[in-house]
Amino acid sequence: MLVDIVTIFPGFFASPLATGLLGKAGERGLVEVRLHDLRDWATDRHRSVDDAPFGGGAGMVMVPGPWFDALDELEAQGPARVVLLAPDGRRFDHKVAQRLAAEPRLILCCGRYEGIDERVRTRVDEVLSIGDFVLAGGETAALVVLEAVARLVPGVMGNADSATDESFAAGLLEYPQYTRPAVYRGLEVPAVLRSGDHGAVARWRRDQALDRTRRLRPDLLEQAEEDADGPQAPG
Repeated sequence: MLVDIVTIFPGFFASPLATGLLGKAGERGLVEVRLHDLRDWATDRHRSVDDAPFGGGAGMVMVPGPWFDALDELEAQGPARVVLLAPDGRRFDHKVAQRLAAEPRLILCCGRYEGIDERVRTRVDEVLSIGDFVLAGGETAALVVLEAVARLVPGVMGNADSATDESFAAGLLEYPQYTRPAVYRGLEVPAVLRSGDHGAVARWRRDQALDRTRRLRPDLLEQAEEDADGPQAPG
């Protein structure tokens, strides 16, 4: 997978891209990330990418010119799905990550200031948000999307089952995990996990996942029920 990230702070990504799964994915050629400084497409000597908003108001807005020119150049290099990170976008979740992981190439656009000139949205395929809050810029959101998507690219995870046997992959939160020692400070690992009965372990994990989801994220169960019922006929 090839991922182009357009930002005014390319240095923001240096450490994450050299660390952990993202670092290994890059070394193995499974996920290539190219960083692009939006200011390289600015046309004035100050390399400006923002201006005051029409109609007045606080803050500055990113001007359309550098964005249009950047996307013109990057899209000329081949097909890509263009994603803008913004607070008013569709909520990013595991299903979206799975869909994006199937794309051969992504372009992630990181806004700043009070946002990007609305006309830039005519050049993107979708707008995504990582939550109902506002960040200083799209870089953190882009990094979240990148890591969630990259780990689903075949070969990135050391164990292929890890990507499917975890929270949200099956529509539920993940079951509790334990490792050695069997008893620590009086806290004991459930006996079923030490029983060697794989069927019993599978049932226990399923029950625990359902219970944890019911307690902590009942909305996931409600959504699963809606999906199972399918669209309702108009009354």
